[in-house]
Amino acid sequence: MIINLLQFIGVLAALIILHELGHFIAAQIFGVKVEEFGIGFPPRITKLFEFKGTEYTLNWVPLGGFVKPLGESQPDIEGGLAAAKPLVRIGVYLAGPFMNLLAAVAIYGIIISQLGIPDMSIIEVQEVIQNSPAQQAGLLPGDLLLSINDNEVESYEELRDEIYANLGEEILIEYQRHEKIDQILLIPRVNPPENEGAIGIVMTSPVRDINWFQALPLSISATVQHSIAVLRLPAAYIQGSAEEVGRPVGYKGMYDIYAGAKDQQLLPGTSSTINVLLFMISITVSLGVLNLLPIPALDGGRILFVLPELIIGKRVSQQVQNIVNAVGFISVVLLLIYFNILDFTSPIQLP
Repeated sequence: MIINLLQFIGVLAALIILHELGHFIAAQIFGVKVEEFGIGFPPRITKLFEFKGTEYTLNWVPLGGFVKPLGESQPDIEGGLAAAKPLVRIGVYLAGPFMNLLAAVAIYGIIISQLGIPDMSIIEVQEVIQNSPAQQAGLLPGDLLLSINDNEVESYEELRDEIYANLGEEILIEYQRHEKIDQILLIPRVNPPENEGAIGIVMTSPVRDINWFQALPLSISATVQHSIAVLRLPAAYIQGSAEEVGRPVGYKGMYDIYAGAKDQQLLPGTSSTINVLLFMISITVSLGVLNLLPIPALDGGRILFVLPELIIGKRVSQQVQNIVNAVGFISVVLLLIYFNILDFTSPIQLP
């Protein structure tokens, strides 16, 4: 348990620091001075070193990190964040969530390249139902189905269409078993037993290897779909339609999920490493997407304050921004406290 807890803290801290690193890199690119880059949250343990005017510090609370730009809420300080042009500020605010989503793409790529992808153009018999036409004709698990009545099939849909176009009629199936190609005759059932299908097989596709670069389009798509799912959660939670596993969680809930990942509960049948990577994706996508919501004190809320200046050239009063951000910060903290209490009163259940 202690090892799991230390690993969990390390993973969570790394993903939060990655978010702050995005802000830091963007600030450096746009010429905004950063006063401090902290590992962990204050109080400070020690200053590690100073480089180009930025203090790099180690702090006592090991649950993330922070970036302290010069003049974050003081537009009169030259070279500070609040004094920068609107697009520069938006760029700095966007960089943190972008870094988290970029990490999700990279990790999804690792998972996909490790697991491989099914080759949907090859149809393999995964299971043959007892007393079915397929069993009586001699089909076996592992056979590759090539054609029906001399019509080549390269997808589940093509195979099903050919079978169901010939219900009650004899069909010729060409298949490959190991290196040998052979043929069988069978008659698809007009009224098969429930959940058995006309010929009585369960289909699958063999998995082919794929490298990380080949997996990138799939990992980008997976990250987009995951982000959309996270965006839908707040509304679903308010409406009471979100499943228990989808509810927001606090630190205990995240630890429970991490422990479940170590026990291979997130994606059964795969390694602990894959499960932990899935946990990391869940956290980093949540950090990226939720920080973009237009909530005061979060990156999305800060971007919202910049938009009037960008559109109509008028800056929202810094005093108004400070008050709203302070209220927003308190509200977020109270919400986090609620979620942490909920972790104990209604522990999250993994599937």
